Amino acid sequence: MGKYLVLQTDFGLSDGAVSAMHGVAHMVSSKVVVQDLTHDIPPYDIWVASYRLYQTVKYWPKGTVFVSVVDPGVGSDRRSIACETNSGHIIITPDNGSLTHVQHYEGLKEVRTINEVESRLPHSEESHTFHGRDIYAYNGARLASGEISFSALGEVLPSEEITTLPLVEATNNQHILTGSIDVLDVRFGSLWTNIPLAFLQEEGIVHGDSLQVTIFHNGKKIYQNILQFARSFADVQVGEPLVYVNSLVNIGVAVNQDSFSDLYHIGTGTQWQIQLRKAPKIIFEEV
Repeated sequence: MGKYLVLQTDFGLSDGAVSAMHGVAHMVSSKVVVQDLTHDIPPYDIWVASYRLYQTVKYWPKGTVFVSVVDPGVGSDRRSIACETNSGHIIITPDNGSLTHVQHYEGLKEVRTINEVESRLPHSEESHTFHGRDIYAYNGARLASGEISFSALGEVLPSEEITTLPLVEATNNQHILTGSIDVLDVRFGSLWTNIPLAFLQEEGIVHGDSLQVTIFHNGKKIYQNILQFARSFADVQVGEPLVYVNSLVNIGVAVNQDSFSDLYHIGTGTQWQIQLRKAPKIIFEEV
């Protein structure tokens, strides 16, 4: 069996674009196992593409080749690159910021440029708008099948020279945990932050505690409430908001069986800031 080739795009599945990428991979080698990460990245949203790679790559076997094509600059002078991560995976993508999260949280062992003139699907020279098929899927399949080595793709590019998007580090300052809302758990509208569980543990916060949650957009307060830090959604009533630990062991905010994002009009990205702090216990005295 060949190695895995995993595809991510913003193409959707309403036409034949993704199928063509699968087809090119299988033309290179029938032994390549082609799988899909997602093809529902919001159009042109490089930030989300970067995050989904970070969310997914490390859960595949070492040697897996990923192709990520969210490419608003296709046909421009932006580079095509391939990287080998410190975890032993390979990602082929436009050099437009799609490696931001993987580089920051996992680290890159080596980056190489891909010659878009020489290393492309034969007889595709006149096509300049479908690099996902002609360059990325094609070279990804060649790597996954063993037809070429990583070093044969092109010249080494210093990793500090690739394009990255701005990231905001989470902080724990005077018992206030601050981070960004990086992405949504899309189907359910939950907020995924970059605040690690370790910050709550440092503060002695345990399941069942109440947290004051405040959300800002470009510095303006959008939401504030006291929420339970729950072990799971079942710990709160339907329609009740909660704070929980997501699958990346970071902090999430949700509403049980509803969309927090839709209900409170919360978006994602570095302009969306969230603060958590342990709420004081209210003691009721008998009178």
